[in-house]
Amino acid sequence: MELKDNTFLVTGGASGLGAATAEAIVAGGGRVIIADLPSSDGEATADALGAAAVFAPVDVTDERSLTEALDATASHGPLRGAVHCAGRGGDRLRILDRSGEPAPLQSFRDVLEVNLIGTYNVLRLAAARIARSEPVDTERGAIVLTASVAAFDGQIGQTSYTASKAAVHGITLVAARDLASVGIRVNTIAPGTFDTPMLARLRDDIREGLAASVPFPKRLGAPEDYAGMAVTLLQNAYVNGETIRLDGSIRMAPR
Repeated sequence: MELKDNTFLVTGGASGLGAATAEAIVAGGGRVIIADLPSSDGEATADALGAAAVFAPVDVTDERSLTEALDATASHGPLRGAVHCAGRGGDRLRILDRSGEPAPLQSFRDVLEVNLIGTYNVLRLAAARIARSEPVDTERGAIVLTASVAAFDGQIGQTSYTASKAAVHGITLVAARDLASVGIRVNTIAPGTFDTPMLARLRDDIREGLAASVPFPKRLGAPEDYAGMAVTLLQNAYVNGETIRLDGSIRMAPR
């Protein structure tokens, strides 16, 4: 799907991976709907990108919220694709604590609610809008989801996060097969250790240690690395049903 003159939804688009992706789409001649929480910097991010971007406050886990956001931004152009970056980190809880007590079940549910239910909500509602468009060379659009290397190399304390991201990986091929009948491709990016607002809260020595653990290149991933891959997956019409690790060949240690 060409970027130029087409409209794409970017969730979590106010900062980090989402903001870089929105910028890359606009730089390629496309238009973006930046969907993020009302409390986010989404308005400022959209303003910085000019008339090609519009901000839609949204909770990706809420059907009504996302539907209303898509309705409100329909004048920005028919939807041709989506890049779903919105999500949250894990709870870093071990299955049993030091006294042998089990981790709270609600914490596990909360992580899955955002990372898995939110992903499926975006997938299904974006697909419904994209499917309304006329096909271009048999393709109506493309969707990019976000998993994590934790889907494959989950660390101790990442039970909930790994479960949610492994499920996104598992959805990918099924969704691609399911939506093939309406000409929509679905792929997923599984980022490694990226320089995002989440990691920015860590001490410098911890960040340096994470960067040193990447085989090559020995640095944290940049949001622009993710954006470049997302744009490629939107544009390359023969990539479908794939989960692509974007991690400098890192394999996470147990802790």
